[in-house]
Amino acid sequence: MTAVIICNGSFPKKEYPRYLIASADIVICCDGSLRNYLKAMPSIFGGRERLPDAVVGDMDSLPKGLQKKFKDIIVHYTEQDYNDQTKAVRYLLERWPDVTGIHIVGATGKRTDHTIGNVSLLMEYGRLFPQIKGKELDMVTDYDTIFPIWDSCSLAVGKGRKVSIIAADNTIKIKSFGLEYPTENVIFDNWWKATLNRAVEDVVSFELSHPSMVLIILG
Repeated sequence: MTAVIICNGSFPKKEYPRYLIASADIVICCDGSLRNYLKAMPSIFGGRERLPDAVVGDMDSLPKGLQKKFKDIIVHYTEQDYNDQTKAVRYLLERWPDVTGIHIVGATGKRTDHTIGNVSLLMEYGRLFPQIKGKELDMVTDYDTIFPIWDSCSLAVGKGRKVSIIAADNTIKIKSFGLEYPTENVIFDNWWKATLNRAVEDVVSFELSHPSMVLIILG
């Protein structure tokens, strides 16, 4: 069972993220993203109406008229400790604990601060929601796919694929195999340190010195 969470950034235009929406078992809109979803719904679903299963957030960016019209699927969180993306992830895991795949779209674009915050939160979800570590989790844009890893692993990415590594732990050492540029001597004290790499093998491996929070970006 797969789910798509649609954030209120730039709504995807490319085929793959829109395919994820069309094929998802569960669709959750974050607050004001409902407006863009309703506009794109006919083209994504071939003219068929497919309302989201829930609209989650603090409702600060969704017009009152739409709140009233879709009140039956609105999940209103008033607390401000977490952003709408995180509220949607939390609601999804509580309401559908057996979900196996979670794709987040529309999380980038429009505002740089929202983009950075949404992307960085992918690393945090392993700490906030430990049960998410056993599920497929990624953020898909029109340009790349971003996902967290929390321990050593191997990934089939395809030779020639652009690969970037971001870590929020300056004590970690990451030895990589199958990348053009070695990473074992990188000190992860800034996000750019291991970006702009490239796969020279179909499968790349990452050996982490200890479990931590790491993002992989495939371009």
